[in-house]
Amino acid sequence: MTANELAHPRVEELEVEPILLALADANRRRVVAELAERPEEERLCASFDLPVSKSSRTRHWRVLREAGLVYQRDAGNGLYMRLRKAELDGRFPGLIQAVIAADRPR
Repeated sequence: MTANELAHPRVEELEVEPILLALADANRRRVVAELAERPEEERLCASFDLPVSKSSRTRHWRVLREAGLVYQRDAGNGLYMRLRKAELDGRFPGLIQAVIAADRPR
């Protein structure tokens, strides 16, 4: 791992408890739901409209990454992320879709 690379858990290291703890926060669920709309695309972290401070946003990104929900890439001029949908679906089939569906208004 180089200085600009961020640590991500391997697929076999993903555990449901950290994932559910990360998804317990409404802002993080919102980010995951937005990423799930286009799971193969990367998105600039700064492009999310969250009603929190920059330091709180940074913490949200770290929690999502360390739980294994997102893959982040430091491009020097910005931090990009994408949902690890295929990996998550392989390890915990239907979990992400269920969480997103449960959060939608009825």
